Amino acid sequence: MTKRVREILDRLDGHYGTDIHCFLSYEKPHELLISTIMSAQCTDERVNRVAAELYRKYPDVRSFAEADLKELERDIHSVGFYHTKAIHIIGCCRALLEKFGGEVPEAIDDLTSLPGVGRKTANVVRTHVFNEPAVVVDTHVKRVSGLLGLTKEKDPEKIEYDLMKKLPKDHWSLINLQLISLGRQLCVARRPKCEACFLRDLCPSRRD
Repeated sequence: MTKRVREILDRLDGHYGTDIHCFLSYEKPHELLISTIMSAQCTDERVNRVAAELYRKYPDVRSFAEADLKELERDIHSVGFYHTKAIHIIGCCRALLEKFGGEVPEAIDDLTSLPGVGRKTANVVRTHVFNEPAVVVDTHVKRVSGLLGLTKEKDPEKIEYDLMKKLPKDHWSLINLQLISLGRQLCVARRPKCEACFLRDLCPSRRD
């Protein structure tokens, strides 16, 4: 790890802390899995609002597996792409019942075998349900890690592996939360607040 990367991590730790927390609200493992599926191209705040009622209506994996597609589409309509997400949620929960006895598996290959579950969703579950260090590459992590010069890769899976090589394991899960916060608060896509950023002097992409 280079001195510059170490300084970036130290400042991120100082600014955002080192607690591992989840932006999505959930009580059961399958709820986080479903909320992460719903979160694609949707804000966590909206997903959490929808999820609160959704998990009362569908209290377990089987109730989602047996859900009526059109009704579930109406239930999650406001998260966007509701048709595809509803298909994935039902298919995912059916697969959980058929392959894993209704339990959410830990292994990434098992998780990514589920309908609608890619590496990003799988790594969110591994991080927060199983306390397994994992790099989650969402749109914020992809963009901000590139701007900071932490990676030159463009493909999310390649970014994941590159960051795993360059960062200490105790920061794999942390970097997700920290770069998401940085991307939402300062390194905003359309109008980055470079003048206010605590990483300004370390960032090769800063705007003067």
